[in-house]
Amino acid sequence: MDTRGVVDRYYELANAGDWNPWCDLFAVDTVMDEQLAGHVEGRETLRGMMRGFPDMYAEFANKPVHVVIDGEQAAVVSHITGRTHGGVEIEAEVCNYFRIVGGEIVYMANFHDSAPFAPVFGK
Repeated sequence: MDTRGVVDRYYELANAGDWNPWCDLFAVDTVMDEQLAGHVEGRETLRGMMRGFPDMYAEFANKPVHVVIDGEQAAVVSHITGRTHGGVEIEAEVCNYFRIVGGEIVYMANFHDSAPFAPVFGK
């Protein structure tokens, strides 16, 4: 899969809440700098984190607004909408940066306003 295909699949699976195949998009030794979760190393670490995601959110969507692809790199500006099981509404703008090699995400970082997530993460 080329860079655009991986990026499109990333959002397709995230919006379907299909987290196990979503994790499979990442390289075994992937590195992620996630604004709320911090520095994450390894696909299986990420998979373990994502097992708890459905327990946090009753509804979740991350819809791309603008996508830029440059070879093995991509940047996506998107909008997150979510609702926790406790009824907390989340609305946030986000930018994800991807580096994709051999059809796998080897590095990802995201940047967003963390204030909307404070009720969920207690920060």
